[in-house]
Amino acid sequence: MIMRKKRANPTPATVMPRSQIGFYCLVTLISLSGLADATYLTAQALSGETMVCGGSPDCSKVLGSQYSHVGSIPLALVGAIAYFGVFSFAILAAFGYAKVRRFLLITVWSMFVITLWLLYTQAFILHAFCRYCLFSAAMVFLLAGLIVASRSP
Repeated sequence: MIMRKKRANPTPATVMPRSQIGFYCLVTLISLSGLADATYLTAQALSGETMVCGGSPDCSKVLGSQYSHVGSIPLALVGAIAYFGVFSFAILAAFGYAKVRRFLLITVWSMFVITLWLLYTQAFILHAFCRYCLFSAAMVFLLAGLIVASRSP
């Protein structure tokens, strides 16, 4: 009879309660909603089409302004990358990789600060609001609220 060595099962760094897994699943769903919004805005910006929010000229005013780009890169693309980062970090955290929780925290708070600046820009500089941008802001506020309400991201 041949004896085989037992292999150690590779396991994630930590085992977490179901409530934490549910928390990270909720974060992934919210980040996917934001990613869809940001991807749509990126596609619109790169195609050069003018945005119309149900007949409101405010979207075109906001998305066509100098504040909607960083150099030649649409700000929506930066948002899409950030939302994808949050999605990825939340998935990894749900599988117990504790080290990515810090990246999740840093990414969400960076998004929160940038969102505050963009809301200020829409309200006090452009005097116009884009519905897609407000949806993205709501997603960032939800993510930040979840991070604050959570005990350990």
